[in-house]
Amino acid sequence: MKIARLLAAILFIGAGSLHFLKPGIYLAIMPPYIPWHPAMVYISGVFEILCGVGLLIPQTQRVAAWGLVALLIAVFPANLYMATDMHSIPAALRWGRLPVQLLLIWWVLWCSKQSVA
Repeated sequence: MKIARLLAAILFIGAGSLHFLKPGIYLAIMPPYIPWHPAMVYISGVFEILCGVGLLIPQTQRVAAWGLVALLIAVFPANLYMATDMHSIPAALRWGRLPVQLLLIWWVLWCSKQSVA
């Protein structure tokens, strides 16, 4: 469980960092109906980093996990937009990302199950 939690933390800290290092990747998959694309990319990156770090702290693991669940749900429209409208990306990657969101939700909740309340 500790190794899975550490790996999840590294994944989300790394992904959150990419929002700042390569924002164009995330801007490209933003649905047109969502306002303030750059701000949304940076805000979601901050929360990914904060929640990733929170997974490493026993007292905040559960809250961080639920924060990541909320974030994964919040970014689902971007993943759905990518799957349906971004035909320059191979279909397997576009559509495969959708069930990965469910797997990530399960993973962070499972990782935090044994955390300090």
